[in-house]
Amino acid sequence: VQLQASGGGLVQAGGSLRLSCAASGRTFSNSGMGWFRQAPGKGREFVAAISWNGGNTYYADSVKGRYTISRDNAKNTMYLQMNTLKPEDTAVYYCAAALTAVGATDPRRYIYWGQGTLVTISS
Repeated sequence: VQLQASGGGLVQAGGSLRLSCAASGRTFSNSGMGWFRQAPGKGREFVAAISWNGGNTYYADSVKGRYTISRDNAKNTMYLQMNTLKPEDTAVYYCAAALTAVGATDPRRYIYWGQGTLVTISS
């Protein structure tokens, strides 16, 4: 079972990036999924989560209105569209999958984790 996060890179403040999380080894179409991030010297923090069918989404206050989480179960892939990026968004972004059908803000609810993709926002 593997989650592969991709799409990170270096962009200027105000720019956009789209992260992808491709799952392999099993289907996650019945699982809640989420994105977390970890900035240098800081702990891992919740970014966004999505329920198994995309019907419910959750966002951290810091990204609400700028980020959009989505998924395509036919492709076993989750996405994070990030707009109006700020230097404080700089972090390694991780995708994760839960055993439950709904997404969660607590990282302990997730049992599968991707390797992370680095997002760097320059001012």
